[in-house]
Amino acid sequence: MRYLPNTPQNQRAMLDVIGARAIEDLLVKIPAKARLSRPLGLPPALAETDLIRHLRALAAENADADSYTCFAGGGAYDHYVPSPINHLISRGEFFTAYTPYQPEASQGTLRTIYEYQTMLAELTGMDVANASIYDGASSLAEAALMAQAVTGRTEIVLGTGVNPLYRRVVAAYCEGPGLRLRDVPAPEGVLDGAALRKLVGAKTAALVVQSPNFYGCLEDIAAAAETAHAAGALLVVVSDPVNLGVLEAPGRLGADIVVGEGQGLGVPLSYGGPYLGVFAAKQEFVRRMPGRLVGATVDLDGRRGFVLTLQTREQHIRRAKATSNICTNVALCALMATIYLAILGRRGLARVGELSLAKAHYAAERLGQVPGVSLRFSAPFFKEFTLKLPKSPERVVARLARGRILAGVPLKPFDRRLGDCLVVAVTEKRTKEEIDAFAEALARMVA
Repeated sequence: MRYLPNTPQNQRAMLDVIGARAIEDLLVKIPAKARLSRPLGLPPALAETDLIRHLRALAAENADADSYTCFAGGGAYDHYVPSPINHLISRGEFFTAYTPYQPEASQGTLRTIYEYQTMLAELTGMDVANASIYDGASSLAEAALMAQAVTGRTEIVLGTGVNPLYRRVVAAYCEGPGLRLRDVPAPEGVLDGAALRKLVGAKTAALVVQSPNFYGCLEDIAAAAETAHAAGALLVVVSDPVNLGVLEAPGRLGADIVVGEGQGLGVPLSYGGPYLGVFAAKQEFVRRMPGRLVGATVDLDGRRGFVLTLQTREQHIRRAKATSNICTNVALCALMATIYLAILGRRGLARVGELSLAKAHYAAERLGQVPGVSLRFSAPFFKEFTLKLPKSPERVVARLARGRILAGVPLKPFDRRLGDCLVVAVTEKRTKEEIDAFAEALARMVA
């Protein structure tokens, strides 16, 4: 393909080819009220030093986890990021690399992805993991489409405890093929077993369960697997891989597909992304998996090498029939996760989970001593829990943010029935002093 410079002559030539007189002809379908009728109000250019000063001032207005005490969670967590990660990923061969189409020139990248897949498969208890997807939400949406392709069925049953942001992405993905979504209530913070058994039936492609769920509660994955499999459906488990250093792997509890957000594995919060979608499945479903799969092989001389074994987006001639349209493997974030797991090891990851668990339970006890504040659910929890507050959670969060405490995630935007509730997350980074300061500030706020 020959590159054409963006000159008026070339613009004119391209317009002539498509039969348009001017750029305006290409915009006629955009409603007038949606179009800007004035020039953009851009300030004049700044010198580099002035621009850096300006950007730093803007950045200082953010409530970042380095200068605030972060108890916010809901899918993204303030876990510790070991310093070697940033040093290693900043190397040119990693930082600028893209998809390893040519294995003979990409052995380093392919090797790191292969190690990532191996670690994630072991963590989740599944046979195979792919080379990562965009984030946890798109991983779950891809799992829903994969379940429909495997079973030929037309309904996806989701627990109410599944992250509501993930549920919105699943709904968007499923609208095209016409998959129906059905919700299982969780009045006590976990799935209602009787309602679940009624909803899962002959039309169910997959039952989706998150554990720990959006409220922080631990679900009975083994019981969910029994219900799903009795109806011939797949069980999809949404899981935070950081927790799997302590919690039992979903694959060993009956999961057919395990998805989740891998941000906690050494990927910084970064104002919302880029993040890391985890996707692992049983061997029998490998040809239905989205994304890419790196495999190990040997060359003609018997030397070990790595190649892209499956790459669903690159099924060029299949186009609409391709397994997935996922376009990249977020390999830099997968590399962060690989380095993180290699640094911590089995014992280190377990220690992160043990500290998060212990500190979360201390925080729940300490915050529950504030008059008018109580745990909303009695179900067991891991590193997150739901508080019922005597005052508006939105006001509490806003007030405590002024004291540099990010108090949690209010549930009212997701479920009005829980409008007086706040989800609080506690990771291994939080100290006893920070938790006590949070409880004291909350007590003053609700007094």
